[in-house]
Amino acid sequence: MNQRIAHLTLVVRNYDEAIDFYTTKLGFTLVEDTKLSETKRWVLVAPKGEGSCAVLLAKADGEPQESRIGNQTGGRVFLFLYTDDFERDYLAYQRAGVRFVRPPKEEAYGTVAVFEDLYGNHWDLLEPRGNYLHKNK
Repeated sequence: MNQRIAHLTLVVRNYDEAIDFYTTKLGFTLVEDTKLSETKRWVLVAPKGEGSCAVLLAKADGEPQESRIGNQTGGRVFLFLYTDDFERDYLAYQRAGVRFVRPPKEEAYGTVAVFEDLYGNHWDLLEPRGNYLHKNK
């Protein structure tokens, strides 16, 4: 059996501002932007790197979804962005104006810092060390 998670949905306020943040500030690739209706698009962004899971940017539809923008996990870290060079990406994100809510820290499993996306969702920027964490192959 061969399974994998292909996409994760991130509820956003506006497609274009979300695309801009992920492609300009985080350096993600715009994988797809297809109009499905007058109000709905299929928008995928992904970090540069082999085997990356894509993020589906889904515009909130109605108050229940709008209430989840920026807090899809109740304040916990939502997504984990692995990097092969923590310092390179940390400094690039700082220069791009990405807000870090927890500074870099050396842990047994690697170097990590927590940043917010444009809506306030928390992400770990993480360079794994050793065999503590599973690495994408």
